Amino acid sequence: MRMRLLAAAAVLVSAAVHLKLWIDVFRDEEVVGPAFLANAFGGLVIAVLLVLWRHWLPLLLSVGFGASTIGAFVTAATVGLFGVHEHWTGGYVWTAFAAEVVAILAGALAAVGEGWLSRNQLQHERSVRGAHLD
Repeated sequence: MRMRLLAAAAVLVSAAVHLKLWIDVFRDEEVVGPAFLANAFGGLVIAVLLVLWRHWLPLLLSVGFGASTIGAFVTAATVGLFGVHEHWTGGYVWTAFAAEVVAILAGALAAVGEGWLSRNQLQHERSVRGAHLD
C-alpha cells in the first residue's frame, strides 16, 4: 500500500502543478489549456482510484499518466506542442517532472509488489472473469 500512496501523492503533485499553470498561464490556450485542466482532473481521479480500488488498473493509469505527461512536455520542449514551446527551466517544470517519474516508478513497483504482473495473478484474473460469464 505504501507504493500506491506514493504513486497517488506523485500524481496529485503533478495534477496540482498543472492546475496552477492552467490558472496562471494556459487558461486561454486553445488546445493546451483544456489539456492542462484535463490533466489536473484526471490526476485527482487516478489518485483516488489508487487509494480506494485494489486493482491493477489504477497502477497502469499511474504509469500511463506519468509517461504521457512527460511525453507531452518533452514534445513541447523539443518541437513544440500545438504552438506552445516549453523549456526545461523553472520550479514547476522540475517539480512536475520529478512527480511524474515517481508516479511511473511507484505504480510499476506496486504492480510488481502486489503480484499483478505474475503469471498466477493473470491466470486468476482470467478464471474470475470466466466465472462471471457463466
